[in-house]
Amino acid sequence: MAMTGAPRAPVPLLAAAAFFSAAALRVCDSLLPRFAAEFQRSAGESGSLIVAFAVAYGLMQLVSGPLADRFGKQRMMTLALAGSGAASAAAALAGSFDALLAWRALWGMAAAGIVPLAMAWIGDAVAYEARQATLARLLLGTLSGMVIGQLLGGLCAETALGWRGAFVVLSVGYWTVAALLWREPSRTGAAMAALATAAPAAGRGGLGAVLAQPWARVVLVAVFLEGVFLLGALSYLPTYLHAREGLGLAAASAVSALYAVGGLAYAVCARRVVGSLGEIRMAAAGGLLMATALAGLWLLPHWSAAAPLAVLLGFGTYLYHNTLQTHATQMAPQARGSAVSLFSFSLFTGQSLGVVAFGGLVDLQAYAALLLLPAAALATIGIGFAVSLRRRAAAIAAG
Repeated sequence: MAMTGAPRAPVPLLAAAAFFSAAALRVCDSLLPRFAAEFQRSAGESGSLIVAFAVAYGLMQLVSGPLADRFGKQRMMTLALAGSGAASAAAALAGSFDALLAWRALWGMAAAGIVPLAMAWIGDAVAYEARQATLARLLLGTLSGMVIGQLLGGLCAETALGWRGAFVVLSVGYWTVAALLWREPSRTGAAMAALATAAPAAGRGGLGAVLAQPWARVVLVAVFLEGVFLLGALSYLPTYLHAREGLGLAAASAVSALYAVGGLAYAVCARRVVGSLGEIRMAAAGGLLMATALAGLWLLPHWSAAAPLAVLLGFGTYLYHNTLQTHATQMAPQARGSAVSLFSFSLFTGQSLGVVAFGGLVDLQAYAALLLLPAAALATIGIGFAVSLRRRAAAIAAG
């Protein structure tokens, strides 16, 4: 259940915050040639601007959640947005590649306190029964940000705005949302006072309070495996389509980006899906749909079939992942910020290991293993988590 007296969750503002956080993750993808040309670096060296942001973002999850539990989610999210705005503005003014790299890392550290804390805030304010549909609205912001971030980078890469213009646009967006969030009124002054009083007690539990919960460990392992087998393999989908189907890298990337369209389709109809399937069948169906899409990508009769399969993969992913996210907000209600941040850290760590592991398969051109191994794993993981949910529900009903 939601925390008694918790201030309401301003979901449109939280979705806007998630939009700019996700856009920052993807904006540099299309800008790498501009970085390479301007700073006389190789494409690989320019790619370190993406890595620096991602690594800092992932590691900072272990700090941002406990801080939010102690000092309040609204306060820490506002600081994270303002910090991201300052870092992106400073990055836009960077005069050297090393300075730009440092500001990108600081930007990633600041951005780490946005999406996970938005999820935790929704967990505080929204009853569990309505939480998955509400988190889907947050997902709309995240997925839209990923798409628009890539488009913004591509647009600025081919105009006089360049990468500096893209960073300024994001900076203005961050500060605008931060200002609106700071002014967002709480339901009552007493509610905020209650949260402020409770926060230090919750904060003392921190990450340890989350890991002490058996169900939390199940959820964290499940999302870690998702990161390994889905996101790790998904990183090489454009490479696979380029090598096997002969698509240009731009076209292969565009087909792969349809994965986000599948996620958006889920987010739009989430309320009806949750009501008709329920979370146990959603977890199982999500795993099976992901497996079907990945196996289909290996059995492609023609490259054009990859487009609907990418959409199906995205839809299946968020059937499963949004169920995990909902449970992440309930793993440890007394330390919800820490719980959701640890959830994000587990996903990031799994993805990082998956990228390394599947990179070796790509180097060997073992594309069957790249797609069929994750297909088998994700079907098993989805069904396994559904069985765990059923057992948990039965134990709660019996207890």
